[in-house]
Amino acid sequence: MIDRRMFLGAAGAAVAGSLVLFGRSGAASPNVRFAVNHTPAEWRKLLGAQRYAVLREASTERPFSSPLLREHRRGTFVCAGCRLPLFASATKFESGTGWPSFWKVLPGAVINRADRSLMMERTEVLCRRCGGHLGHLFDDGPKPTGLRYCMNGLALNFRAA
Repeated sequence: MIDRRMFLGAAGAAVAGSLVLFGRSGAASPNVRFAVNHTPAEWRKLLGAQRYAVLREASTERPFSSPLLREHRRGTFVCAGCRLPLFASATKFESGTGWPSFWKVLPGAVINRADRSLMMERTEVLCRRCGGHLGHLFDDGPKPTGLRYCMNGLALNFRAA
């Protein structure tokens, strides 16, 4: 028999879990103007549903679901929204987290901002040109930077060298 306390606890856990798994709703970059702009309808048409959810609504793809985890060729990882080069393949590393990870971003490619969506502060990483949500930045990466750019594979495309 489920009492009111159990029901409310389960409902709260479900809401918190959905935030962790699927990000937060809302635009990826409200109140900021970027060089590449489209209406939400145009973005949906250009990106498709899954990429739109990640890049424009700051959702998160399921861990270990990106084919880019197995991408080890020489080349460049670019924004799936506007094709801006973001990461050199030489900076990709296996973090074990389930998302493509890099220890260094290309100069001037991203903007970082505070993300307080999960009742804690993280650093959100946005594409400098289109404002698309790419993922988050953490300070537990390898040398020489000690950084881990934990990116959604759906936010990226790969261009082989």
